[in-house]
Amino acid sequence: MKFAIIGNIEKEGILQATLRLARKLAASGMEFVVERKIADLAEPGSLLSAHVEELERCLDGADMVVAFGGDGTILWAARVVGALGIPILGVNLGKLGFLAEFSPDDIEQAITDLAQGRYRVEERLALEAFRPAEPGRTYSAVNDFVLDKARSSRLIDVEVSIDGAFAVTYRGDGLIVSTPTGSTAYALSNGGPIITPNSDVIGITPISPHTLGGRPLIVPRSSEIRIVAHAPGGEVLFSADGQEEALLTPPAEVVVRAAPFPLRLVRRTDRTYYDVLRAKLLWGQDPRG
Repeated sequence: MKFAIIGNIEKEGILQATLRLARKLAASGMEFVVERKIADLAEPGSLLSAHVEELERCLDGADMVVAFGGDGTILWAARVVGALGIPILGVNLGKLGFLAEFSPDDIEQAITDLAQGRYRVEERLALEAFRPAEPGRTYSAVNDFVLDKARSSRLIDVEVSIDGAFAVTYRGDGLIVSTPTGSTAYALSNGGPIITPNSDVIGITPISPHTLGGRPLIVPRSSEIRIVAHAPGGEVLFSADGQEEALLTPPAEVVVRAAPFPLRLVRRTDRTYYDVLRAKLLWGQDPRG
């Protein structure tokens, strides 16, 4: 098994965690390469120096990607992996760690478990979007696509059509189209439901709707969602996972659908999604103690 090690060098402790992983992999006789930006943090002649590779070449022949960072790093890693379908093992150096469920202290045991087949690969729905005004350009997202009112304080109107049929016009601050993975991100903070990762559905959640009738909507993964945003006198901000952004001139049209390939995450066999909800989001806990 060959590992590609990438990550966010701005995260504290990334060098120590990478060295820890590299030593375990070397001792286990496993092949690995390390992204140059991480390897350059180490002293010359370190173990990482003998396994360094540019990011563009890191994935060549890799069976698994180890991404050091937080959930944002996992979203970035998913974009790097793209259609290659290589499973991603996330090591959390951030705060929440909802997607990157392994900690630096888990590294040695995780490699032992991997070598002995004690792991599972979970496939997550991803999304893609395109704009008729921008032919040939495709955006991708693991969490969500967002259309919002950018720099203006005025409300915008967002028309939503599903599979060619007009569904609803939301008036408010914008709209979120999310995967089940993204249901616990921005959509959750706007009143959207928690959707289990194995659900084959897409969530549509208005941002601060200016009506009590502006409720979230769940549609099948086969749906093609056409969105047209009207913002009188202003621009509309379109973003993918909060990492790719574009300012659009209204009426701004975006079409969203399921991506042809999933995100593949390495998961522990001794922890369920509901365990993660309780641990990370304090789900179901009584604040009164």
